[in-house]
Amino acid sequence: MDASSPSPDPGATSGVSNPAQRCGLIAIVGRPNVGKSTLMNALVGQKISITSNKAQTTRHRITGVRTVEEAQFVFVDTPGFQTKHSAALNRSLNRAVVGTLSDVDVVLFLVEAGRFGMDDAKVLALLQGEGLKHKPVVLIANKLDAVQRRTDLLPWLKGMQDRHTFAEYVPMSAHKMADVDRLFAILKPYLPEQPWYYDEDMLTDRSEKFLASEIIREKLFRLTGDELPYTSTVVIDKWEEEEGGQRRRISASIVVERDAHKGMIIGDKGERLKRIGSEARQEMERLMEAKVFLELWVKVRSGWADSEEHLRSYGYE
Repeated sequence: MDASSPSPDPGATSGVSNPAQRCGLIAIVGRPNVGKSTLMNALVGQKISITSNKAQTTRHRITGVRTVEEAQFVFVDTPGFQTKHSAALNRSLNRAVVGTLSDVDVVLFLVEAGRFGMDDAKVLALLQGEGLKHKPVVLIANKLDAVQRRTDLLPWLKGMQDRHTFAEYVPMSAHKMADVDRLFAILKPYLPEQPWYYDEDMLTDRSEKFLASEIIREKLFRLTGDELPYTSTVVIDKWEEEEGGQRRRISASIVVERDAHKGMIIGDKGERLKRIGSEARQEMERLMEAKVFLELWVKVRSGWADSEEHLRSYGYE
């Protein structure tokens, strides 16, 4: 995995351009907690976007790359469009969604098969705005394996077609590789004929440092459950590589808004924080194929999620 690639630049890939090559940007959008990150990881073939049962897990635009024969698919996992809160963090997440949509060639609108609620409708309305309504939108009816009878989907599908003219309708489960492979075949004709943006073996444009912070945040959410508000973030304070890249020394801070949140994370005699660190370290070692020494701290920064200055300092757009 390349850790320091710039933004996509057609023609930047070395070698002679092949006129048969196809390449395009594909946004994955939907309400919070609908399965966007799970789909992204399945499409890329490796975990690059964190997942948890807590809504609003994805905070940043994350690019995943998959090259299949002559076609290069550049997927962009966006934060779930925020409709319930108006803090600066939520405004930042929504800007990331809108900014992404203006650049892409195709949009994947992800919903749960057989379901369409108010939050889904608000995301769909976003796709029907000026500058976006002429982009091809593919309806992904995810979690198909949870539907008992497929015939029940027919009236639901008719209702979805009445809401928007979708370019394609794809019922699928992100956990089934046959469905993922079928989606590649469906999307390929929508990619422009142009040189690839990235090298063939590229998986993401995000750095190892960024992925490390996301892994810690995922373990944080998974191990605290609903106890911890979503307004928590992770900042990498120190990153050192030793022995020719075979060892990493990482120090990171978990930032929360209240002292009570700090106690939740540390747990009785520090046991929960130790487990967060242990599980994060093990996953980093698998990802980086290196020995990792991880040190975690918990810091209280009251009101950080509603401070534009704090958001910028923590890497939010």
